[in-house]
Amino acid sequence: MKDIFGKALLDYHNDTCKEDIVTWTHISNEDTLPLEYLFRGFEDMPKIEQKALKMAKGRTLDVGCGAGSHSLWLQDKGLYVKGIDTSKGAVEVSKKRGIKNISLKPLLEETEQFDTILLLMNGTGIFQELSQVTTYLHHLKSLLLPKGQILIDSSDIKYMYEDEDGGTWLDLNQNYYGELDYFISYKGETEIPMKWLYLDFQTLKRACLATGLQCEKVMDGNHFDYLAKITT
Repeated sequence: MKDIFGKALLDYHNDTCKEDIVTWTHISNEDTLPLEYLFRGFEDMPKIEQKALKMAKGRTLDVGCGAGSHSLWLQDKGLYVKGIDTSKGAVEVSKKRGIKNISLKPLLEETEQFDTILLLMNGTGIFQELSQVTTYLHHLKSLLLPKGQILIDSSDIKYMYEDEDGGTWLDLNQNYYGELDYFISYKGETEIPMKWLYLDFQTLKRACLATGLQCEKVMDGNHFDYLAKITT
C-alpha cells in the first residue's frame, strides 16, 4: 500500500497542495473527492453522519477515522474517543489536529471494548467482500460493552446497474453486486486497487441475525444510503 490517501491528507493539512483525490471503480467513471471535504465540520456533514454522531455515547471507537473530523467533534463533546486507521498519513494528520487517542491498526486487530463503534462514510466498505461480513461482525460484537451499539452506514448501489429504461443488468452468476474494485489516484500516482463493499440494508440485517446481532435502520439518506444501528 502506497498510502496515497494519507499523503493527500498530509498535503492538505500542511497547506502544500490543493489538488483533489480522483476515485473510480470497475463499474464507474472517475470522480473527484475534494480534500477539504475530509476536513469538514459538523455543519457540513451529511444528515446521516450528524445523526450517528448525536447518537454516540460512552467510550467510542471511530473506525477508519481518516482526518479525524468525527473524532474531533465527539472529543469536543467530552466523550472518550479512540480513532483507528490503516493509513499512516491519516493517523499523523489526526494527531496534528488534536485527536488524543489514535492507533495505526486494522479493525480486526482492535481489542478494547466500547459503548459505541462508528463505521461511517460507507462503513461496510471495510468488510471488503460479502464473504468477510460475518468475520467482521463477530469481531465487532466482541468489542461491544454491555448495551453497546454499532452505528454503520452504507448504500444500496443497485441503481448503478440500471439502464435507461429502468431495468437492471445484474449478472446473477457473478459476485454480490456491491463488491467493487476501488481505485484512487493523487498527483498522478495511483494506489493499489482495494476491495470495497457496499451493502444493502436487508443483506446487512440478515448477516447480523446470523451472527446473533440485532439490526435496525435508523434513517435513510438522500441517495440510496442509510444509517443502521446494530446491538446484541
